[in-house]
Amino acid sequence: MPYEFLLEDINSILTCKSIGTDKGLAKIGDGIVNLTYSIAKSIFLTKINKNNKSIRTGLKVSKKILAEALKKADMKKFSKSRADAHDFADTVEALIAYIWFRDKMTIKDMVNFLADSLSGDLYNRSEEIQNATIAFTNLLLHIKKFLPES
Repeated sequence: MPYEFLLEDINSILTCKSIGTDKGLAKIGDGIVNLTYSIAKSIFLTKINKNNKSIRTGLKVSKKILAEALKKADMKKFSKSRADAHDFADTVEALIAYIWFRDKMTIKDMVNFLADSLSGDLYNRSEEIQNATIAFTNLLLHIKKFLPES
């Protein structure tokens, strides 16, 4: 892979904490998370749209959704000690970037996984938060097998 050198330092000290607390991975993962969720939400809303019209949406995923998903997936060990919601969200983003870099899931895989996990009324913000949290929890549980144990 042409960007393997970007993971060399992480692979040399491969631990769950080294991946989950890597700020560079979190920054890259931020883009991946927002891109994949926006497309997944667009797919979901288009499928349920009664007017047969395509719906495209661009949306940032809130740190609340990602932090709660990390907790529900029982993956706080990947985050730093005394972490807050922002740190937990960064951890989710770092993990997702790592999985993508390692070719364990493509952007398309993530989009499809999230789209298939979405349900409910995503126009209702509180319901969207609840359902997006479930979708990201499911994604984290899925990628857990590709991450180091300790």
